[in-house]
Amino acid sequence: MAKTKTNYTEENVIDFVNSFVDSEQKKSDSFRLIELMQEWSDSEPKMWGPTIIGFGNYHYKYASGHEGDAPVLGFSPRKAAFSLYVYSDTKRSKLLLANLGKFKMGKACIYVKKLADINIMALQELCIESIKYINEHHECSCRIKQTN
Repeated sequence: MAKTKTNYTEENVIDFVNSFVDSEQKKSDSFRLIELMQEWSDSEPKMWGPTIIGFGNYHYKYASGHEGDAPVLGFSPRKAAFSLYVYSDTKRSKLLLANLGKFKMGKACIYVKKLADINIMALQELCIESIKYINEHHECSCRIKQTN
């Protein structure tokens, strides 16, 4: 069985952003995403694999028998676009995408060029929906952070 490549590492998140991200706009957006996802998940940022900043963790197991651990929320500041790992395939998530703004959808993530292109409130709702979904379907460290 294949070994999962995306595992928790001890790398420093701030050092990663400062050394990996090459544009000041993307650095600024990365630090803002760290603040937001930390607040929404109530979890500290940690590196997962060489390029993913994750928040919280959960254990998954597929029908095929493949299992592993993954961050509850996460993102990677890739050169072409941010990869946001915040989506769960629910009816509410699909509705929320309509208000997100300018993005492209992959199989498991949302790609955005910069934070100014998206609605942060819609992103927050997507993250909360994803936390709820993971909390209901997997063993996880996640808790739903109540917003006032």
